[in-house]
Amino acid sequence: MAKEISNGVNHGTSKPPPTPSPLRNSKFSPESLELPSLFSSSFWMDLHLLCFANLRILVTGGAGFIGSHLVDRLMENEKNEVIVADNFFSGSKDNLKKWIGNPRFELIRHDVTETLLVEVDRIYHLACPASPIFYKYNPVKTIKTNVIGTLNMLGLAKRVGARILLTSTSEVYGDPLEHPQTEEYWGNVNPIGVRSCYDEGKRVAETLMFDYHRQHGVEIRIARIFNTYGPRMNIDDGRVVSNFIAQALRGEPLTVQSPGTQTRSFCYVSDMVDGLVRLMEGDHTGPINIGNPGEFTIMELAQTVKELTNPSVPVNVVENTPDDPRQRKPDISKARELLGWEPKVGLRQGLPLMEEDFRQRLAIPREN
Repeated sequence: MAKEISNGVNHGTSKPPPTPSPLRNSKFSPESLELPSLFSSSFWMDLHLLCFANLRILVTGGAGFIGSHLVDRLMENEKNEVIVADNFFSGSKDNLKKWIGNPRFELIRHDVTETLLVEVDRIYHLACPASPIFYKYNPVKTIKTNVIGTLNMLGLAKRVGARILLTSTSEVYGDPLEHPQTEEYWGNVNPIGVRSCYDEGKRVAETLMFDYHRQHGVEIRIARIFNTYGPRMNIDDGRVVSNFIAQALRGEPLTVQSPGTQTRSFCYVSDMVDGLVRLMEGDHTGPINIGNPGEFTIMELAQTVKELTNPSVPVNVVENTPDDPRQRKPDISKARELLGWEPKVGLRQGLPLMEEDFRQRLAIPREN
C-alpha cells in the first residue's frame, strides 16, 4: 500500500487497493517457473512483477511534449506495452512517429472526457493543454478535461486495478505567498480568473485522486510539475522558453512580460520524465514537487537565450497577462528524500538542445 504524504490535512484511512487486472499475471506464472520454496509466495509475486511480467501502460496526452518523451522512456523497456490516448488538440503524431508500427505500441485518437475501455496496469494521466494559449482558447473544455477526464481515468483504474499517476501542476499554488513552494502549502489561487480553468481544474483533479484512493482503494500518485522545457515543445505555444527561442531564431525581439522580475524554475524534460517514472514505481502517493529549484527572473532567461542563440536581437518589455505568478520555485526535499531524484540538466545545457530541435523544425540553419 502506498504511503500517503501529509500536506497539512488528515487524509484519513483508505481501503485496500482493488484486485489488479489479470494481465499482470497472464504472461508468466510463478508456479510455472519451478521456483524454490525458500521465500514466501508474496516475495516471488513481487519478483515476478518486477522482472518477468509485461506491463501494459496507458499514457493519456502521450502525443504531447512531456507525454511523448515519457513514451520514449517507457518503450525503452522491452517488457512494456504502451497505449497512447490523445485527441491531438495540442499534441502531434509526429512526436510518436518512431513507435508507430511497433507491436508493443498502440495509438488511439481519444478524448478523455469520453469513457475509454482498455485493460492496463499503469495509467499516466497527462491529458490537458498546459499552455495558456491553448487552455484559454477553450476554458470550458480545459476544466472538463481536468475534472471529467480525471474521473474517467480513475474509474478505469478502479475497474482494472491499475495504478494511476496524475500530472498536476505548480499552478495549484497560484500566486504563492510562500517561497519556495512546499507540498504542504495550500496555494493562493483566483477561482474566477482567466487561468482558473487550468489552476482550479488541477486542484479538483487532485481532490478526486485522493477521494478515489480513500473511498475505493485506488493506487494513486500525484506529481506537481514545474515549468518544463525541451525538444518537441510547440513552437508558438505561449510559454516563455519556446517563445524566446523561436523569436531569437526568427530575429524578432524577445518579448518579456512586465516587469521581468517575476521568477520561474525550468526543468529539462529528461529530468522530468525520470521523476515521473520514479514516482509511479515508488511507494508514496504524493503530491510531490517535480521541478528544478534553480530560480531565474524572466529577464535573466531572455538574456541567456539571447546570448546563446542570437546576440543581435533586442529585448522588449510588454504588458503582462492577468494572474501571472510573481514567483515560482519548488522545494524538492520530498523528491530527494523519497524518490532519490533531483535534476541533472542545467539551463545552459538544456537550452542549446531545444534550440537545435527548433532550428530543424523551423528550417533555420546555424550560421557558420
